[in-house]
This record gives sequence, structure tokens and C-alpha cells, in this order.
Amino acid sequence: MIPTSQFSSVVSDRVKFWLFTIVFIPSITCSIFTLYHFLFDRHLRQTLNNHVIILVLLIGLIYQLTIYPWMMFYFFVNSQWNRSVTFCFIWTFIDWVLYILQTMLFAWITIERHILIFHDRYLLIQKNRIYFHYLPIVILVCYCLLFYTIVDFFPSCQNTFNNSYMRCIYFCINDNYKFYLWETIVHQIVPGGIIILCSISLFVRVIWKKSRVNQRRIQWKKYRKMTIQVLSISLIYIIFYFPYAFLNVMHLFGFMYHSNRLLTDGLDFLSYFMLLFLPFVCTLTLPKLNKKLEVNFYLRQLRHDF
Repeated sequence: MIPTSQFSSVVSDRVKFWLFTIVFIPSITCSIFTLYHFLFDRHLRQTLNNHVIILVLLIGLIYQLTIYPWMMFYFFVNSQWNRSVTFCFIWTFIDWVLYILQTMLFAWITIERHILIFHDRYLLIQKNRIYFHYLPIVILVCYCLLFYTIVDFFPSCQNTFNNSYMRCIYFCINDNYKFYLWETIVHQIVPGGIIILCSISLFVRVIWKKSRVNQRRIQWKKYRKMTIQVLSISLIYIIFYFPYAFLNVMHLFGFMYHSNRLLTDGLDFLSYFMLLFLPFVCTLTLPKLNKKLEVNFYLRQLRHDF
């Protein structure tokens, strides 16, 4: 990720602070509300299609409790914040590893939805659930943690520390073309491509199957909710993640390499809204949302009356 600095000449730090604050407060409320129901409702917690969604929401919550408050404070003090090197390492590590991890996990969600919807009986076998549900999640988590631990904390060159940048340390490995190639292709092009292609193909397959096969109404209702959920989240990724990833791809292949830095920093800033809007979609697609809201409202009324 490129340090966001010069974008402040177009959008002031105070405006950035308020833009984040306006979305941040309802976003973290939705995160806690949705995670509470996913984790404490036994049926939701044990349902396979919710497992990665829960993990992505947990990653987002960690991000909301660390990176976003730090960013908002940085903007609130007009980029004048002296931080230690250790703190900068921690900030950049959390920012980098969680941002890439949740993108890769959601790319896997779009693949797994095809299995859960069209080959759901295949996962009734315990061995298949281990290989095609739990193992990919474990591999992605371990890979990202190990990869960025080595990159961030065991560099082969001298990193640059600069308090004027929001992410106040620049890892020198970014100047290594092989690393930049791997980072762009494996961590951006591949997940982004999977999200787009699998989401489109999922939509097409569901519509085709619904029109060609006479399914029971209750079964279609379950598939419809699973499809709407993943397509809605995909739209969030396409709006906020894809433009910045696409620009990096253009840079990789020599196009728009000398593009306006304000555009790069602007798209970088925009990409941070992805994890802020994600909880809204997850909350709106929460099963039996109306009943849950009615229960919560009723309980509040009881407390107020007493």
C-alpha cells in the first residue's frame, strides 16, 4: 500500500476525519450486532456458509478497533503525530496482513458458495468438509500471517521511517520488483479476479438452475439468501477495492505509471471504506433480521419501563 499524504491537498485531514467518523460509528455498531447473533445463535454459528463470514467480520472488527481510530486521530491532528518505530511496525503489519487476508478470504467465499449451493451433499462427508471447507481457511490465515511476519519484521534491506506519512514506515521490499510482482498478482489480481468471475458465474448459475429445475420453495429460499449475501458483499469489494487494485495492475504492466499521485492516494483512501461498509451488508443479510430487531427493541422498551 502506498502512503497517503498528498491527497490532503484535495481533501483536508479534517474532512477525512469526519468522513471516517460518520461511517465508523454505525459500522462498528453493525459489526458487534451481527457478530453477536452469529456467535451466540447456535444454528447460525454451526452453519458452514457463515464460518468465513464470521471470520471476515472478526478481522473487520479488529481493524475497526485499531487501524481506523489511529487513522482518525492522525487526521484529527492534521498529520502531526510523532510515533515510535515499534508502533509504526505494528500499525503497518496489522493494516497490511488484515487487509489482504480478508480479501483472500472473501475470494474463497465466492468459490465456496458454488460448492455450498450446487454440491451441498458433498460436504455432508466429514473428510470433504475438512479438505474443502476448514483447510482452505487455515491455509489462507497461516500464509498471510507467516508471509507478512517475514516481510515486515525480517527485512533484507533498510526500511524508511517517516512520521509525515499516515503509515509511518515504508518497507524497502516494495522496491523489489519480484516482491511487487507477487504482491500485485497473487494478493490483488487473483483475489479480485476470483471475486468478480465467481460472483458473476454464481448469479448466472443460480438464475439458470432456478429456471430449469423445479426446486422446492424452501430450498430456493435458502439458496437465494446465500446468493444475495455474497453478491451484495462482492459489490462492496468491486466499488471500494477494485479501483485501487486495478490502478496497481496498470502500474505493474507499465500503464498509467506516471498517473497523478492524487488519483493513487485518493483511491487508496477510498479503499478503506470497504471494511467500513461490509458490516452493513452482513447485517442486512442476517437471517430473520426483522425478528431480531423486534426482540432488541422490545427488550429496550422493557428496560425503559422499569
